[in-house]
Amino acid sequence: MNKQIYPLLIAQFLSAFADNAILFTVIAIVMHDGQAAKWYVPALQSSFLVAFVLLAPWAGGFADHHAKSRVLIAANLIKALGAALLFMHVEPLLAYCIVGAGAAIYGPAKYGILPELAGHQFLVKANSLVEGSTILAILMGMQIGAKVADHSIDIALAGTIALFIVSALVTLLLPAKTSTPPEAGSKILEFGRQMRQFFSTPRSRFSMLGASLFWATAATLRVLIVAWAPVVLALDSATEIAELTLFLAVGIIAGSALVPRLIPLEHLRRARLPAYLMGLFIIGLGCTGSLWPARGMLFFVGMMGGMFIVPVNAALQELGQLSIGSGAAVALQGFFQNLAMLLAVGGYTVAASQNADPILTMLTLGGLVFVAAFLVSWHLPDNQLNPFRNRRKLKNY
Repeated sequence: MNKQIYPLLIAQFLSAFADNAILFTVIAIVMHDGQAAKWYVPALQSSFLVAFVLLAPWAGGFADHHAKSRVLIAANLIKALGAALLFMHVEPLLAYCIVGAGAAIYGPAKYGILPELAGHQFLVKANSLVEGSTILAILMGMQIGAKVADHSIDIALAGTIALFIVSALVTLLLPAKTSTPPEAGSKILEFGRQMRQFFSTPRSRFSMLGASLFWATAATLRVLIVAWAPVVLALDSATEIAELTLFLAVGIIAGSALVPRLIPLEHLRRARLPAYLMGLFIIGLGCTGSLWPARGMLFFVGMMGGMFIVPVNAALQELGQLSIGSGAAVALQGFFQNLAMLLAVGGYTVAASQNADPILTMLTLGGLVFVAAFLVSWHLPDNQLNPFRNRRKLKNY
């Protein structure tokens, strides 16, 4: 495998670490303030997601039509700017939105540069290395970022700025390959055409909407825990909440490891079962009142989520390659996932502004996940054939 993949792994690890560290730093800012309204944390998450939705029609093309290594550098510097604005006490809603803009630009370039560096033969291995390093960065970023932020907000923000800049400097080691010229025509109209084409089959609809359901649930649960944990478990610091969230992440890893033999693409409809269980375990979480049962429920919520999202993502990538193209499918996936997260977290923001009870909100979230899983899997065929290997059969699925 091309040794140039290793600078990308280092740069991605540092950037993902800083992404998660800054999230819990912002949470710590709000918790240390003590006067912020209940809706403020979910509003912060919404401000981060807005950029993903607004930039979706252009982010993919921007990465394709410029040297992707240079796009990664620009994205990291934008993230660093957002962190610097937080350091200068600029309104967190605005500053964190700028961090989100950098993340929206970073994603398509990160995935787009992999085929250039790894080639077809080592592409799966390269994806595995990137995802593995990202999961490790998420876990470490949550824990270390929260602990440092509880000790000193300024040190935590200075650290994230430094990590984004170092990630950009490491990216300079990647080749700046020439890009294709931009295509003429409206990006928005082309985006709409791809959307209509991809949503024309039941499997494509299930894959796209299923992935959106997972990420909307994960985003809402993450901000809901910030309000729920102090009330139910008496946790009052960003570190304690990060440690609780860790069980959710470990559960996702466990579910992702277990699922390949249980839900092959030929039996995609089976993926609805862990989605149902994910909703039921969230309801179970809402019924707990002590720390270890809550940790256990979060672990099983994550496990069911991992078992759901892995086959859904695999189907989405395969179907995208057979229809609108894998790159366009990734851009479309990003749009719908982040739109779903924005709507879900926005809905919770409204509920929190009306002083909604966190326990009742947790129970409601679990019920909505169960119902939504039923709706997105409606009319999904349970055939044992493999439509993914035959383009002519794709229209039937």
